[in-house]
Amino acid sequence: MSPLTPRQQQVLDHLRQCLDQGQPAPTVREIAHHLHLKSSSSVQLHLNALQRKGCLEKASGAARSLRLPRETAKRITPIPLLGAIPAGLADLRSQDPDGLIHVDLDGLRIPRSSRVFALKVTGDSMIGKHILDGDIVILEQNADPKPGDVVAALIDGQSTLKTFLLDRGRPFLRAENPLYPNLIPLRELMVQGVVRMLLRTPPAKK
Repeated sequence: MSPLTPRQQQVLDHLRQCLDQGQPAPTVREIAHHLHLKSSSSVQLHLNALQRKGCLEKASGAARSLRLPRETAKRITPIPLLGAIPAGLADLRSQDPDGLIHVDLDGLRIPRSSRVFALKVTGDSMIGKHILDGDIVILEQNADPKPGDVVAALIDGQSTLKTFLLDRGRPFLRAENPLYPNLIPLRELMVQGVVRMLLRTPPAKK
């Protein structure tokens, strides 16, 4: 099976969240609204691709008939939500989880031996990567970051979520918002996790 695109993963994650909570499968229009997409036709294209890749099944022609294949549903793994970033995270081992989030780690191609955790995003320094305040990111802790990866990092004692880059072999962090400067470590830069998935929380009802 070919890997999912980021948008296909977002559509699948939203469907899974609804079904895991005992809700009916969302309609194409509801998915478009949740992901802040203007076109319902693009959502339908993503749903068609997910069905071709074996990630979704359609029981009938009804609007809410989408379901997860049994073999996919069995791979859902609970992972801890370890608070917010950049509000803390000095030591992952000492963090008490704020709850659990269920994720398909096999679908993300994350080895079962890896430690995986989630963080809630605060601030707007990563809007260029479509990571917004209130989003939840899923991170692989023991992964080697590559230039361009979004990482949770401890830089000179402060935790933050930024893009990992190299300048002549020396690592630094870049914000994806021109209002914020690059972060160049004076003493140390320790990557705590590499972002593997983004979960968008629905806007609060007024």
